[in-house]
Amino acid sequence: MKAIGGPVLLLVGLAGALTLSAGPATTTAQLTAISGQINGAAASIVIEASEPTAYVATRPDPLTVFVDLRNVTSAGVANHFTRNASSPIAAVVVEPSESLGSPASRVRISLAQAVAHRVRSDRNRIVVDFEKSSANATYVLPPVSRARPDAMAALNEAPPTGAMAALAQAPASAPIRQAPPARPPQAVLAAAQQTPPPAPGPGQSLGAPPAERRFTGTPISLDFQGADLRAVLRTFAEVSGLNMVIDPAVTGTVDVALRDVPWDQALDIILRANKLGYAVDGTIVRIAPLTVLAEEEAQRRKLTDEQALAGELRVLTKSLSYAKAEEMQGLLTKSALSPRGTVQVDPRTNTLIITDLGDRLQIASDLIATLDRAQPQVEIEARIVQTNKNAARALGVQWGFNGRVDPTLGNTTNLAFPNNGSLSGATAATQGAAGNAATNVPSAVNLAVPGATSAVGLALGSVNGAFNLDVALSALETSGNGRILSTPRVSTQNNVAAEIAQGVQIPIQVAANNTVTVTFRDAALILRVTPQITASNTVIMQIVVDNSSPDFGHSVNGIPPINTQRANTTVLVNDGQTTVIGGIYSSTEATTNDRTPGLGSVPLLKWLFRRESTSDTSSELLIFITPRIIK
Repeated sequence: MKAIGGPVLLLVGLAGALTLSAGPATTTAQLTAISGQINGAAASIVIEASEPTAYVATRPDPLTVFVDLRNVTSAGVANHFTRNASSPIAAVVVEPSESLGSPASRVRISLAQAVAHRVRSDRNRIVVDFEKSSANATYVLPPVSRARPDAMAALNEAPPTGAMAALAQAPASAPIRQAPPARPPQAVLAAAQQTPPPAPGPGQSLGAPPAERRFTGTPISLDFQGADLRAVLRTFAEVSGLNMVIDPAVTGTVDVALRDVPWDQALDIILRANKLGYAVDGTIVRIAPLTVLAEEEAQRRKLTDEQALAGELRVLTKSLSYAKAEEMQGLLTKSALSPRGTVQVDPRTNTLIITDLGDRLQIASDLIATLDRAQPQVEIEARIVQTNKNAARALGVQWGFNGRVDPTLGNTTNLAFPNNGSLSGATAATQGAAGNAATNVPSAVNLAVPGATSAVGLALGSVNGAFNLDVALSALETSGNGRILSTPRVSTQNNVAAEIAQGVQIPIQVAANNTVTVTFRDAALILRVTPQITASNTVIMQIVVDNSSPDFGHSVNGIPPINTQRANTTVLVNDGQTTVIGGIYSSTEATTNDRTPGLGSVPLLKWLFRRESTSDTSSELLIFITPRIIK
């Protein structure tokens, strides 16, 4: 179907296709003339009144259009409509209308063929435009036009009688499309509200609508100028098929101009503009000021609260087995008891004394039964593994010599000066004559390995002692592996922190203001853990592992420093499985080369003037954790 000069409004749901317009008319107008117009594209019906007037246009079935005029009499109207074979309009009849009160008139337009229509107003003229007749026009079956409270159950079952008449007049070749069935007022209200949530239940007050909404009502056009607010709201009752009650406090006028907006959005805008809200009670919608609805809701809640608090107080005593009564007291007060209820605690027997209404006591008893349960226990085992590896190798040399030129030895320089002399770099402390040791002459090359466990010495000398040579080779090679295993283990309840420690405390003296105080620092193996058992049989653990030990080899004023190894983390581990929560690996490699300047770099001879040592040290720390749920 094609629109003529604007959007087409089809009959959908309860409201149908309609256009509303209201002017400032407050007196009774006179319907003066009705005429028909034919052009090449369409046909029109022109309704003229003595002054601008409000109207409601509806289409109860595909072959009928009603135009109801408010405050208009039809006595003496001139009907100039003439049937034309090319026009889809079959007849135009003027009759009294009951839908808009009295006085009101209705113009009934009967069609020979179901075509689209559009209603527009031009001052005191109302024009109904119809599409040109077509053999391929689509027929639409209309729903029931009104939803009455006494016919709610039959709305979705009985076929509409108007549709049968439309089908009887439709050509056999015309396609037929079934329109949606009529909806009860509850469904109409649900469409007017935001989706989700669902429509409110009986007696529920809704107040101002939310900011974000989705409107699904049939499009309408409104043009009200100074119209009475109550009359406009009654018009919406006619449009939507709702049972509407307007509160006596609702007063005011409406000035609004809307074009092609959903009717529920139009109603929403008018209500908000006048600070109105609505409440739903069954099939009846009550419109009242927001202040009235808010006060009624407050009074209703107050009455409900007072009724709930009425009754005889009873006393319930509960001895707890696993939970602490002091901890349960505040929980029961906030979650289960009424304002009249009280909770007292007997710490000696861990008993709760509850005073409240009977239904609240039952709620408190159920809550206690749920919470007062034995908590499972968890055994946490930690394994701290330390490994140390070291290797060292050193090779050194010592050698010395001494030589003398002296006539007593039979060798001389044959000079008056120098006639004798000596040159020495002795190693007499290790090799050579004892006499040289007394001179305390240092070795020519003294690159021995400190703390050597192996050495080879060689001493050479002449017969007369004029020249002596001493050589000593020393070597050292060490290697070692160490492993330390610490296994702290602790058991605790679910969600309860536990700690286990083993070690020493180091006293530390602190002098201040001529006062000496002693404090102690822990140097111990400490395991702190808080387990949490999940529904999937896993354990979440907050773990702190501290492995500290004193280092007496580096003491300062007798106070040793503390070597610390610590891990602080939260892990999720399956029951009985082991995971690594931390690890530290360190490696140190060192090479040392001591030599005599210059001579230590001479090829082949450099080994007589140098000492070499290498060392390789590595250590590794691994921390394992294993939780086991005790069942």
